[in-house]
Amino acid sequence: MFKIGDFSKLSRVSVKALRHYDEVGLLKPARVDRFTGYRYYVAEQLHRLNRVLALKDLGFSLEQIVHLLDEGLPPAQIRGMLRMKQSELRQRVQEEQERLVRVEARLSQIEKEGTMSSYDVVIKKIESVRVASIRDIAPAYDQQGYLWAELGAYLAGQNAQFAGAPVGICHDREHRERDVDVEVCYPISSHVSGNERISVKDLPGVETMACLVHRGAYVKGFHEPYAALMDWIGTNGYQITGPNREIYLKGGDVITDESYVTEIQFPVEKV
Repeated sequence: MFKIGDFSKLSRVSVKALRHYDEVGLLKPARVDRFTGYRYYVAEQLHRLNRVLALKDLGFSLEQIVHLLDEGLPPAQIRGMLRMKQSELRQRVQEEQERLVRVEARLSQIEKEGTMSSYDVVIKKIESVRVASIRDIAPAYDQQGYLWAELGAYLAGQNAQFAGAPVGICHDREHRERDVDVEVCYPISSHVSGNERISVKDLPGVETMACLVHRGAYVKGFHEPYAALMDWIGTNGYQITGPNREIYLKGGDVITDESYVTEIQFPVEKV
């Protein structure tokens, strides 16, 4: 028999790990001295320990390894577990490859401009939300205030309960200077009835939304965050799949207020 220290040297597994394997029922010592508490192992246990290490190297958790080794699973179930692990690893490789593309794009941007971008783009999953909205052709993007006023007054008359930041949706497929197709929305948590102008509906969730936060006036320099977001989408191998949204996280009395905080969102998918 080997003392735990000697078995550790023989197996090249730390004493700490061997003790942990004992605690979780993965590799019990062949004998434990009832007086000293010393753990003793036998050479035959190296086979089980090597199997543990091999399965651990494949990415299985210790709990899964106990399940694999001690429950006499049929080959079909073991194959199923291995195929699931294979799928997980492939997904992880794909995610790391996509992260590498983003790192390379950030490096390229810094090398080209000599500075870090003022904007950081993140991918989010957006849940659906109940909204009251008005969609109309406005004179310009910065001239939609009358729509917000109309919607706000209507909801106030119905004692609506709001459930989040206002949302603006740009339905035009390309940038327009005049006569823009916009929709203004208030998330709501109470019952509201619509009319011929106002719709009450579920704003659909989006599985993959590219998002960027802009701090500053709505009409001043707003082309910069849009340009940064569009550049990121193209550089990172995405394409736009629907209308973009603006989430007005913090507003002011006028759209030239520098305290504005707006999140710009584009639904995207990998090319």
